Amino acid sequence: MDQTQTTQGGAAAATPGAQRRVLVVEDDPTIVEAIAARLRAEGFQVQTATDGPAAVDTAEAWQPDLLVLDVMLPGFDGLEVCRRVQAQRPVPVMMLTARDDETDMLVGLGVGADDYMTKPFSMRELAARVHVLLRRVERAALAAHTPRSGILRLGELEIDHAQRRVRVRGSDVHLTPTEFDLLVCLANTPRAVLSREQLLAEVWDWADASGTRTVDSHIKALRRKIGAERIRTVHGVGYALETPPA
Repeated sequence: MDQTQTTQGGAAAATPGAQRRVLVVEDDPTIVEAIAARLRAEGFQVQTATDGPAAVDTAEAWQPDLLVLDVMLPGFDGLEVCRRVQAQRPVPVMMLTARDDETDMLVGLGVGADDYMTKPFSMRELAARVHVLLRRVERAALAAHTPRSGILRLGELEIDHAQRRVRVRGSDVHLTPTEFDLLVCLANTPRAVLSREQLLAEVWDWADASGTRTVDSHIKALRRKIGAERIRTVHGVGYALETPPA
């Protein structure tokens, strides 16, 4: 049964989340209420859904700005919700998983999720990441309408900042907003090794070392799309974007 409910933050106009809509999809009533309460406190408008079909229907009717989406759901799972919602229109997705399994995380990123968190997590970090993800999407929209000269070419890899497009050997590669920002961060200093903590701070605006697994999973997803040989791992340190010899 659909247990969708609507809440709005009364002080939304004075808070960072003002007027932004977040759909929280989670079947555990304790968790869904805790997330909704925290996001309301941040000024977001919030709706909740407790199963896959209700989530898809609510997303279509309410047009949220972001989804906080659990993987394990009744009806059909969060991966299928993500696929169906993204087919309606692009929307940033923060995926939640109770399984600390990298394969599940990569599958989630592959079907259109932009970021993920593994339970248990802090509500403070969740709220911070929601703000960061929305800012990233806003920057992407602004960049698409802001002229910027030139395209960065690193061998067969091309990065078009203005259109936020990436090509490999002349073919377009679809990246999520997070993946694009991660690639640009690496490309700004090609061959230089950036630590996981640096990448987490630059791309996610999050300076907590507990989130470095997020970096690792996004790097793996990025490698699958642009070629594993283009990103070098320096064990115990971080990652570097490889470029052809001069």
